[in-house]
Amino acid sequence: MIFSIAVVILSYMKTAISVPNEVFELSERLAKKFKVSRSKIFAMGVKKLGEEHDEEEIIANINKVCEKVDTSIDPILFKMAMLSLPKDEW
Repeated sequence: MIFSIAVVILSYMKTAISVPNEVFELSERLAKKFKVSRSKIFAMGVKKLGEEHDEEEIIANINKVCEKVDTSIDPILFKMAMLSLPKDEW
């Protein structure tokens, strides 16, 4: 029993933050809406921001590679792809 309590205590970091009133009020509304604590709302927000930042970084790295590598479509493959498409009227 003591081990499981220690694990729970060690798996969370407690912190205090200062936020503008409107952010606090928004966190209150979201916590009620999702039926979770304000702490969970802030944790969800930080996690989402981190994911978006990581995604932007990945895209930036891909774009750097594409600037150095020929990413154009082979003309023969392009023609084959076009021939394989149905002839629809626009």
